[in-house]
Amino acid sequence: MTNPLSTSAALPTIPFLQELGIQVIESGGGQAQVALILQACHLNGWQVAHGGVIMTMLDNVMSLAGRSMEPDIRGGVTIEMKTSFMQPGGYEGCRLIAKGKVAHASTSIYFCEGELWNGDKLVAKASGTFKFLRRTDVAKKLSST
Repeated sequence: MTNPLSTSAALPTIPFLQELGIQVIESGGGQAQVALILQACHLNGWQVAHGGVIMTMLDNVMSLAGRSMEPDIRGGVTIEMKTSFMQPGGYEGCRLIAKGKVAHASTSIYFCEGELWNGDKLVAKASGTFKFLRRTDVAKKLSST
């Protein structure tokens, strides 16, 4: 991967991701990586990574991979996402790494793939379709309807 980004330089602030503690490792050239050290608040009733945390990491990393392809992209929305879970994601203290890449891109629709790893164990795989926006005033349209 090329062009590592700091979260403050080129990426928008997303409060939900900050609250979870997801950190961008790299993003560039149609690929991205994010990481999370599991805390008690990330676990399910079996004391392993909650599926929603895993899916959030995969959604985020695939979106970052897509956004890294075009400097004019200001935001994006997930149109569709499929996730397959292979094994439990890990317990408190484990460091999860999500890796994403662009499989195909058109003018504004990107097809991406992602994997989530706990060390050398593949936890989950995902595919997603994203629509990327070059404007960020989408919220104005929502409030006027």
